[in-house]
Amino acid sequence: MTRPQWQAALLSLCIALALLALWHVLTLPQSGAGAAAAMTPEQAEYARLMGKDPGARKSSGFPTPAQLGEAAWRQLSDPFYDNGPNDKGIAVQLAYSLGRVGLGFMLACVVAVPLGFVIGMSPLLHRSLDPFIQVLKPISPLAWMPLALYTIKDSSVSGVFVIFICSIWPMLLNTAFGVASVRREWLDVARTLEVTPMRKALRVILPAAAPTILTGMRISMSIAWLVIVAAEMLVGGTGIGYFVWNEWNNLSLTHVILAIVLIGVVGMLLDRMFAALQRLVTYVE
Repeated sequence: MTRPQWQAALLSLCIALALLALWHVLTLPQSGAGAAAAMTPEQAEYARLMGKDPGARKSSGFPTPAQLGEAAWRQLSDPFYDNGPNDKGIAVQLAYSLGRVGLGFMLACVVAVPLGFVIGMSPLLHRSLDPFIQVLKPISPLAWMPLALYTIKDSSVSGVFVIFICSIWPMLLNTAFGVASVRREWLDVARTLEVTPMRKALRVILPAAAPTILTGMRISMSIAWLVIVAAEMLVGGTGIGYFVWNEWNNLSLTHVILAIVLIGVVGMLLDRMFAALQRLVTYVE
């Protein structure tokens, strides 16, 4: 790592420690001595009869960093257990979510990349399909869920469909833009050398448009991972989204926060993976 990278990493660590310290201070139990002093002797005695300690320290109800660490240790020490429909390890839930995201994302790649390639090479086709793309693109993926559940009649497949429909647009538009933006000089050279259309597409256009295509895939993966949590809250059954909703129903705020942290970490790792792929296909002119 270079010196600026070490400095950035150190600054990130300091910010994280500061946030944890602030979290710890804000969730410290509050002393009930002030409230006890304001009580009359009769009120204090009544509180004791009801099983309450007037001088007890009151908690804010929000979990502390230590409680989150304990919950993380319990969940991560045995993340692959499966004791039934409503009792699965955190790794099992993440695996279900990643499987749905991966399947929907791959289906979107199969459709979006070739179609975007054709749209980028044909201005007429681009003008013809652009109104449909602009109408369908801003529709919330969750708006498709009732229609998917009604037509497909399978909650797991409906979740995959939602991932597909939300992943396709960034890839489609970025692929079309990348193909349409290939330098005219390169296309002229290919035409001068009488390169066949298929060879021109694979050896000239695809390498030139690859960084833009990977950018679209990176955006699509981020959106897909964002949407799967909300989709699994609706369809239920399995997945990290269902885990969050189930733990909320169990009033386990600590597990909800743990799941939020894990969702963020997995999303960051997926983004870094596509960023590394993007660097591999990026060239310097």
